[in-house]
Amino acid sequence: MFIIGLGRLGKCLARHLLASGEQVMALVRQESECTGVTMILGDLDYPETLVGLPLKNRRVYYFAPPSNSGVCDTRMRHWLAGLAPEHLPEKIVYISTTGVYGDCQGRWVNEKTPPQPETDRSKRRLDAENVLRLWGMKNRVPIVVLRVSGIYGIDRLPVESIRNGCPVLRIEEAPFSNRIHEDDLLQVCLAAMDCGLAGAIYNVSDGQQTNMTDYFFAVADALGLPRPPEVGRIDAESQISPAMRSYLKESRRIDNRKMLNELRVVLRYPDLSQGLAALK
Repeated sequence: MFIIGLGRLGKCLARHLLASGEQVMALVRQESECTGVTMILGDLDYPETLVGLPLKNRRVYYFAPPSNSGVCDTRMRHWLAGLAPEHLPEKIVYISTTGVYGDCQGRWVNEKTPPQPETDRSKRRLDAENVLRLWGMKNRVPIVVLRVSGIYGIDRLPVESIRNGCPVLRIEEAPFSNRIHEDDLLQVCLAAMDCGLAGAIYNVSDGQQTNMTDYFFAVADALGLPRPPEVGRIDAESQISPAMRSYLKESRRIDNRKMLNELRVVLRYPDLSQGLAALK
């Protein structure tokens, strides 16, 4: 296995693979602590460092985030440009985002819904998807794209925001949002590599209908913290951070049936209450 992007998810996956007896290599900008992983130094922003990567017949997980600006993912383009025809990987699983669907005004979204990304970061993700899938078809390398919703876990909760009393949008005005527990995302990644169909896209979510404010309330309740104050949309413009406001501009409900049926995944945490209960 070869992992590109050895962040939190990459390290969790690497530890699981190593425990299963797999050999794991990873592309990193600098040596990081992950016992048992063979580190290959390279930087997706510098194409000259990506030439000759040992990828022949390897299964590749691409977890690296896209480039920091623009609407094209230059990092994906740099990596693909460095792949020699005689050293192609066996299969690639790419982590994307449900943000590529843009604002669907609360409608249910499946993999046939046309992407309409509204933010530059989501446009970069869609660009990476398109470039990678086209490359895969040309080179006959199976590509599987996972469009992942918001990830939560033990160290992925808005604890600091809640403790600081940062306001949230009134629950009746809050848009729909979607989540997946990090443990379930890990098993989806494994299933995608084992049985994901070539060229397929899978939405990754627990499928629960909820919104951002309900999520913050549930986290506060689970941790025994006061619920954050609610504000209306007008006050939100001045009281809620720009980063959070960008998420409040999009509303959609993610249909996860294709993921469940084709990847044969049984979620450990099919709803937020079970996921938060397991974090205690």
